[in-house]
Order: sequence, then C-alpha cells, then structure tokens
Amino acid sequence: MIVKQELVKKVKGYFDLNIYETKVWLALLSKGIASAGEIAELSSVPRSRTYDVLESLEKRGFVIQKIGKPVKYLAVKPEIVIEKLKNNTQKYAEEKVTTLSGLKDTKEYEELQQLHKSGVEPIKNHDLSTSIKGRSNLYIQMRDVMENAEKCVYIASSAYELMSKQKMFKDVFAKLKKRKVDIKIIVADTDAEAQKVSKKLAAPVKSKTLSARFIIVDKRELIFTMKPTNVHEDFDYGVWINSPYFTNSLAYMFELAWNSN
Repeated sequence: MIVKQELVKKVKGYFDLNIYETKVWLALLSKGIASAGEIAELSSVPRSRTYDVLESLEKRGFVIQKIGKPVKYLAVKPEIVIEKLKNNTQKYAEEKVTTLSGLKDTKEYEELQQLHKSGVEPIKNHDLSTSIKGRSNLYIQMRDVMENAEKCVYIASSAYELMSKQKMFKDVFAKLKKRKVDIKIIVADTDAEAQKVSKKLAAPVKSKTLSARFIIVDKRELIFTMKPTNVHEDFDYGVWINSPYFTNSLAYMFELAWNSN
C-alpha cells in the first residue's frame, strides 16, 4: 500500500496516534477487513508489533475485531471515529473544567498561594519585568493585571483587538466599575469605530492617532505589546513592566493624548 507521507503525518497529528498506529489504521481502511499478517504486509509495520498496535487501536475505537477464525479486523469509519473523539474530548474538557473550578476550595490551592506569596514578597520591582510570548499569554497577563487595579486602567489598542476579546474586557470592566476604577481607552480608528467599541464594552473610548498597544494599571504596571495585531498570535509578544517611574511617564503622555482636541 502506497500512502503519501504527508497524509500519514497529518492523520497522526489530527487523531493523536503514533506512527505505527497511523500506518496500521490507514492500511486497514484501504483493505476494509484483514488479518494481522495482511495488515503488517500492507502497512510495513513489523508483524511482532502489529498485534499490540491493533489492540491499542481497538481500545480507542479505531478498529473492531471480527469474531471467528482466523482472527480478522475491521476498520471503523472515519466519521464514527471523529464523533467518538469529539465526545471524548468534550467529556474530558468538562471534567477538567469542573476539577479546576473546585481547586480554589482545596488545601493544595492554599499551599500554592502561600508558596507564591513567600516567593514574591522579597522580589524587587525591577525584577518583576519580563517578556511575554504568545497572544493568549498576553491576554492572560493583561486580565490578571487589570483585575488587580485600584485606581485607573489606561488602554491603547485597536478596535479589532478589543472586539476580538470583547467578553474578556467587558467582564473585567464590569468588576472595575464596581470598585470605581477609572477606565480610559484610546483606539487608532475612526470616531465611528470608537463609538461602537464604547457601546459594546460600556466604557469610554476615544479615537486618537496613537498607534500603539499597551495597558497601564494604576500608573505602576505596564504591558507593552511589541507587534501589530496582524501577526500570527504565536509570534505576538510584549513586555510586562512593574516600574512606577517609567509607567507614570507613559501614563502622562496617554492623558495628554486623551485630553487633546
């Protein structure tokens, strides 16, 4: 059986199989029903390994062992395998979310918090500055920093970025408003776009020619994003700085832009 290596590579990744499992399943799909010996010959997988591989695939729902002698195997249709994997993945995700949701009520969580506090307290401000790689990691850090705001949050971004993470910003802003934290947002888009964002996020937004992406919290902490939004999210990165001296200067420039006509 001749199978394109690109297909083997893709199937291996999509279905989370090892190389032998992938080759055996593809061989069986092409044959429909076959014995272990036939599968070994079709797939070029060593016969001594084929039995173990078939057993593994059977447990995961990719193949079915046919009753009778000689023992033969049937390939499960790809659409059935996909649905089963989807259900399993969803079930695992739900169980994981439930476990993580209840983690804060455990003794282990208290110990983790204590470890973090004991490690952070001796650290100086200039040590709390680091680079952050990946857009998802940036958003996680942004949310964490904003949720701890006490006085003000200044944001310079684009309408596209704010709307793409609308739920995150909206949820955080709702909490900040209850604590009477001052929120100001500048977007480098038209007045019409700024109004749309303001309405969606229920926060004050102004249109200014400020082509930058950053978040300032309490004029003390800053997350400055180094790339524009049109780069791939894996290559997006920024810098988190905990420096009142530097951050206060940038906050001053933000306020000048905000108050300008």
